[in-house]
This record gives sequence, structure tokens and C-alpha cells, in this order.
Amino acid sequence: MPTVYILNGPNLNLLGQRQPEIYGSTTLADVEQSCTELGRELGLEIRFFQSNHEGVIVDTIHEARHKADAIVINPGALTHTSVAILDALNTFDAPVIEVHISNIHKRESFRHHSYVSLRAEGVIAGLGTNGYLLALRHLAPLIGAA
Repeated sequence: MPTVYILNGPNLNLLGQRQPEIYGSTTLADVEQSCTELGRELGLEIRFFQSNHEGVIVDTIHEARHKADAIVINPGALTHTSVAILDALNTFDAPVIEVHISNIHKRESFRHHSYVSLRAEGVIAGLGTNGYLLALRHLAPLIGAA
């Protein structure tokens, strides 16, 4: 069964509590459950991760090189600052989809640039937590899911 790593960056552990007017009331646990359920339907194994630490995210991407068939990543604020995450993603030889819950292009100007986009096959922004599910639906046929 193809495996998808879903990686979440800083402050996403507070999803549902932090700025609900921007991010909504869905929690990260809710997102994980929805992704796991959809993964089962699509024939995907889902491995879900969140860290507030850039190095942990880099290490998880390194692990994914040997264990995952695709990555869905919402790097949070590290989107706009982390060359290290970009470099790690560049070592991963399978599809990467970047997801943002809010539309980063309607927010502060510093959020308009994404290092991750330089590596991602696609970017989903502004569709709320549904963006994770759309990413999985897009990836499933690409990586040979049922």
C-alpha cells in the first residue's frame, strides 16, 4: 500500500484554537482522522506528523525518502523562511504537495513567498483543511493507490 507522509509545521498543533477567524475550528486531530479515513478509501497508508521544530521536520523528510511514496506538507511559517526544508524536499524523489489552510496570498506580504513551492508539484491554499483531502485525492492515482 502506498504511503503518504503528511507533515505539519509550527503552531499547527494549535489548529482549532489559534486564530479561528483565519484557520477555522477544525483541530489537527480532526484533520488527521479525516486524512486517515480518506486514505483507507483511496488505498493509502497515512503517516501524520507535526513539529514546531525545523530540524525535526527536516529529519522526517529524510526518513520519508526511504518510507514514503509522497509528501503532503503544510510547513506553517517555515514556508517563508526555511531553505533547510526546501533542501530536504529536494532529496525526496517522489511527489510533494504543499498545503496552506489560509490563502497566503491574501495575507501579509511576507507570506507571499514560499521556498517549498520551488519543490512542490502543486500548491493548495485557501481551501481550509479540505486542502489536505484534495492533496490526497490528487496523489492517489499518481502513486499507484487502488
